Amino acid sequence: MISRFLGTGRRRSFGGVFGNAFYALAAAFALWVVYANIYALPDALLVGILFVSGIYTLLFLAVGGTNDANNKPSVLDWGLATSSAACGIYFFIIRDSLATHITLLYPLSDGQLFFGALLMFLTLEATRRTTGLGLTVVVLIFLAYNLWGHLIPPPLGHGYIDFSSFIDTLMYTTDGVFGVPIQVAASYVFLFVLFGSLLSKAGGADFMFQLAAALTGKSPGGPAKIAIISSGMYGMISGSPTSDVATTGSVTIPIMKRLGYSARFAGAVEVAASTGGAAMPPVMGSAAFILAEYTGIDYRSVVLAALIPAILYYLGIYIQVHLRAVRRGLRGVNQTDPILDTLKAGWVFIVPLVVITAALLVGYTPTYVAVFGSISLLAASMLRKQTRMGPLALMRAIGETTVRMLPVAGACAAAGLVIGGLTMTGLSMKASGLVSLVAESGDLPLLLLGALITIILGLGMPTPSAYILAAVLVGPAFAAAELAVLPANMFLLYFALLSALTPPIAVAAFAAAAIADEDAMKIAVTAVKLAATGFVLPFVFVWNPAFLAIGSLPMIALAALGGLVAVVILAHVLESEMRGVLRIPALLIACAVVSPYPALSLPLVLIASVIGIWWWRTGVLPLLSAIGATESKGKRA
Repeated sequence: MISRFLGTGRRRSFGGVFGNAFYALAAAFALWVVYANIYALPDALLVGILFVSGIYTLLFLAVGGTNDANNKPSVLDWGLATSSAACGIYFFIIRDSLATHITLLYPLSDGQLFFGALLMFLTLEATRRTTGLGLTVVVLIFLAYNLWGHLIPPPLGHGYIDFSSFIDTLMYTTDGVFGVPIQVAASYVFLFVLFGSLLSKAGGADFMFQLAAALTGKSPGGPAKIAIISSGMYGMISGSPTSDVATTGSVTIPIMKRLGYSARFAGAVEVAASTGGAAMPPVMGSAAFILAEYTGIDYRSVVLAALIPAILYYLGIYIQVHLRAVRRGLRGVNQTDPILDTLKAGWVFIVPLVVITAALLVGYTPTYVAVFGSISLLAASMLRKQTRMGPLALMRAIGETTVRMLPVAGACAAAGLVIGGLTMTGLSMKASGLVSLVAESGDLPLLLLGALITIILGLGMPTPSAYILAAVLVGPAFAAAELAVLPANMFLLYFALLSALTPPIAVAAFAAAAIADEDAMKIAVTAVKLAATGFVLPFVFVWNPAFLAIGSLPMIALAALGGLVAVVILAHVLESEMRGVLRIPALLIACAVVSPYPALSLPLVLIASVIGIWWWRTGVLPLLSAIGATESKGKRA
């Protein structure tokens, strides 16, 4: 009986009168969030409280307590939803006292203590229902440490914290539940999810797939290449690897299997491609917004920094897929629409992406960028009958935004609990000191340890939570080692993303396994190989910040060309049948061309460019003599 409550809850699908009423309420809530952002309501704490309580009210109705819950909310669900609404109402009533409350100086009243504790419990249950036990257990461990850590001897122990101070810090300040993660979720993330919901409702996901098919569908391994491009574009909007796999993978994986790819490889391609979407400009995922807010770096700078790594990541997957397709004689799709016809039919979806990019380049904040994108999408979609949304469809799309935000909000609120506790107890600095002590032998051990910690933190956890925890625990050690802020945090962001496909808890692989009908761990292992560029890139751009568009234009251009050469080499080492004796020299050359020393990288890049141009013109690569015989055509990949 108890085991039924140990996993995530069932996402309900409402129809009929109740469904219309639910989505109307969800749409009204979404419009309030838009209003609060546009008019920049001054009380960040009150806005955060109303956002959390409002979204919890809907969450407990939309997500059941168990994975086999009834499609209709139970009495318990209604009770939790009512409790969430009651918390919001109470906090709104006492808003004047909240505005003048000084943390730890004025004692909490009985009512404040009760509703603060209630909202904390609701946060834990919301997190459990939407993300599972992984993040919930992590939060519970940190909460227990806050309350009873004074019983632990130094250096990990801390001073006594009574329950009232515990609730005061975590629930009545912007250092706990209502800190940076939930503030970002209630602003940039929510507005971009709104844009994504409108785009999907208007048919944008279908257009992305058709565009990818028109670009690469007929080439060798076309279906896998379609998956790479379409998943990257969709993941850029959704910001969720698991959601991306479930949405685009339901189409691409069966097609790949029908045309000769094994279930394992088909699932792995979709997982690797979907995972990188959250790091793809110009939208990127929620973790990128949190990075910008947490570090104080302009979001435009974050987008610019992410461009070269994102292109190289997808190029690494693309080349591996192409090499496998050529070696094994895997064909493309016979029937695809011409690219011009596809663009003619779906130009309305290009308009908002152009508007978003232009708004970012001009210097508008992410809030207004998202609003401009949504307005331009609505305006453009009205020009074609096929993309036009009626009032009911528009309400559903806006309401769907709130539904999509349920797991994000729960995860961000839970992460806020952890961050508040770390600050309150000083554990973050202690953990950072231990990390620095372990890795005091140099930057490379420190980076390796940071990558390992981030992946472990991200196992089974949403990307925003994984990044936040890593930034709090590992970030100070990176700062103490005098690593630059942007490369260090991009490093953590990448490994937080990659945790979604890394065994043993590869959540994106489990989503693909259900579609591909294959073992999730086999898919995850193959996805790690396909995403190998992503595991290497963070070390490269910490070593050579030019990969993040930091530095002079010639150095940035050299880094981009060197990265291109290195990715081609790495893909051949992984996927071609290059003789073993040549693999190590090839990898050494790959390291050399991405170095920050032009005297080393420039000659090799120039030589590689000449060879590459000659290869392109003749179709012959001199190193082909080092590649073994290809496998027979028709063999499943």
